[in-house]
Formats: sequence, C-alpha cells, structure tokens
Amino acid sequence: MAEEHPFAPRLEHAFTISIELSAPYWVTPSVRGETRAAIYAKSGTVEGPRLTGKVIPMSGGDFPLSRESGVIDFDARYLIEASDGAIIYLENRGYRWARDEGISEKLRNNQAVSFDDYYMRVTPKFDAPAGPHEWMSKHVFVGVAEKIPGANRIHYFVVL
Repeated sequence: MAEEHPFAPRLEHAFTISIELSAPYWVTPSVRGETRAAIYAKSGTVEGPRLTGKVIPMSGGDFPLSRESGVIDFDARYLIEASDGAIIYLENRGYRWARDEGISEKLRNNQAVSFDDYYMRVTPKFDAPAGPHEWMSKHVFVGVAEKIPGANRIHYFVVL
C-alpha cells in the first residue's frame, strides 16, 4: 500500500449549492468555432455545516464554452445570500466531460445520467464581506458537481 504524501491536502465538506438553471441562450458557432452559452441561475439553496442560505435569483449565471472534443469549460458567476443576510460573490471555473459519446448526448439533452459517467469539477473563489464569512475569501475550495435535469448540485470542500 502506498504511503500518503505528507503534504497531501485534507478536504472538509463546507456546503452544497443546488441551482435551478434557466433555459440556455446559444452563440453557435462562435467565431472561435466553438459553442458559447449563457445559462442563468434562476434560484437555489445553500446547505451545509459551514454555510446556509440561497442563490440570489438571476444575479448571474454560467457562460460555458463547449469544445469540439465535448469538454465544457465553465465560467460561472453569481451571488449567494447567507442566512444572516450577508451577500457573497461566487466565481466558478471548471470542466465537465462525459466518459463516452452516448453519455455526452444525454447530457446535451438534459437527461439524467449516473454520476460515475462524467467528470464535473470546479474551483471556486469567493468574495465575502468581513465578519463571519471572510474565511471563504482566505481558503481554496474544490467543488464536485452533479448534473441533474434543469439544475446543478455542487458539493464544495474547503482545502485545509
């Protein structure tokens, strides 16, 4: 059995964001030959041991670039309102790709697929106000996302 590296990061689940998404708007094909979309955050909830609240409706969204290879390059930005009323800005970058073309087709058609059939990870940054949520602006996070029809559910882990 391999020994764990002494600098291997430890992760702690901080919260999960469930986002209901709008219908997409498409720029296809873009001048780059790829497809760009705009998908807005209609609503959402934030639940977890370190943060609870909601996604502020229509405060932003995702502007993903779909590569010819099938890789989706995420660029999402929106606002969260913590349960204490604090407003927190979220910027997510990441990737989604399917393990085979049949799964890619289901994802494109907004159909349910098994979590094991695709890779969907994000690296968020938060701009939080001073006070009880400023820890979010001082830590690195990793998000593991689930694609569900009409929505995304992202489980955020703080790197300790």
